[in-house]
Amino acid sequence: MNYFEAVKDGFRVINRNWQLVLIQLAMLFASGIGFFIIVGLPLAIAFIIFGIDLTGLTNMNDVFNVLKGPYDIISKYMGIILIILSSVLLYLLVVAMLGIYLFGGSIGVIGRSIEDNTLKFSLRLFLDESKRLFLRLLGFTSVIGLILIIAAFSLGLLGGGIASLVSYARSQDSTVALFFSTFLSLTLFILAVMLILAILSVTLYGFAALFFKSAGAFRSIREALRFLIKYPNGFWLYALLLVAYMFASFLMILLGYPFTLIPIIGTILSFPYQLISYAFQTYIGLVIIATVLSYYHSKEARAAEPALPAIEIPPSETGSQEE
Repeated sequence: MNYFEAVKDGFRVINRNWQLVLIQLAMLFASGIGFFIIVGLPLAIAFIIFGIDLTGLTNMNDVFNVLKGPYDIISKYMGIILIILSSVLLYLLVVAMLGIYLFGGSIGVIGRSIEDNTLKFSLRLFLDESKRLFLRLLGFTSVIGLILIIAAFSLGLLGGGIASLVSYARSQDSTVALFFSTFLSLTLFILAVMLILAILSVTLYGFAALFFKSAGAFRSIREALRFLIKYPNGFWLYALLLVAYMFASFLMILLGYPFTLIPIIGTILSFPYQLISYAFQTYIGLVIIATVLSYYHSKEARAAEPALPAIEIPPSETGSQEE
C-alpha cells in the first residue's frame, strides 16, 4: 500500500464511522460541564464558607499588590488552596480516564473497520472496544508519557550544556561565539523536532500494534520500533500527515481571525465557528489515525501471508496409452 492508498482508506474508514467525530464533540462538552461541576462548584462553596470577597480586586494594580505578599495569602487561605488543587487534580484525572476510554473505543472501531470493509459504527461495538482496550491503552499512554518526560529532561540538559559552551565561547572570541550559538542552536532544534516526531510516530504505530496484535504497553512499543525500522516510509508518512494537520489547523485559525475584528456580531459568530473548527480538526485527526492503522495493517498482513509452495509440473510423458 502506497501513501495515496493509505490516505484514501483512512478517509473511507472515518466517513463510514463519522459518529466518532460526534463522540469527540460530546467529550468536549462533557469536559466543560465537568470543569464547572468538579472545580467551579467547590470553589464557589469555598469562597462562601471562608467569606472571601474578590470585589476589591478591581484592577491589575490590586492583583499585583496581592502577589507581592503571597505568604500571607497562603497562610490565611490554606484550606481553599488545598480545595482548589484537589478539585483540579480530580478534574484532570476524570478527564484523562474518560478520554482514554473513548479513545480506546475509537481505535477499536477504526481497527475493526479496517479488517472488515463492510463494518459500520455501532454504539455496542464502540463500548465493547472501549472496555477491551482501556487497561492496555492506559498502560501504553503512561509509558509514552514517561518517555516524553525523559526526552524533555534530556533536551533541557542538552540545551543547558549548549548555553554553557556558547557563554564560554563568547568569553574567548565573539566570531566563534556567533558561529557556535547559531550552529548548536540549529542542531538542538533539529534534534528536538526529530525526537518528537520519532516518539509520536512510535505512539501511533504502537496504537496499531496494540490493537491488531493485542500487545501490551512495552510489546507495542517494541513492535512499533520494529515496524519503523523495517518500513522507514511509515515514519515519513506520519511526518507528512502531521504537517498537513498543522497546515489545516493554521488555515482554520487564519479564517477565524476576521471574527475578532467585528465588535458584537463577530463574538456571536465566533462560537459556532470554533465548534466547526474543532469538529474539522477532530475529523482530520481521526483520518490520520485511520491512515496509520491502515498502512500498518496492510504491511503486517502482507508479511504474515504464508508463501505458497512451489509446485513442479513433470514433463508430459510421450507414448502414453489411451484407455
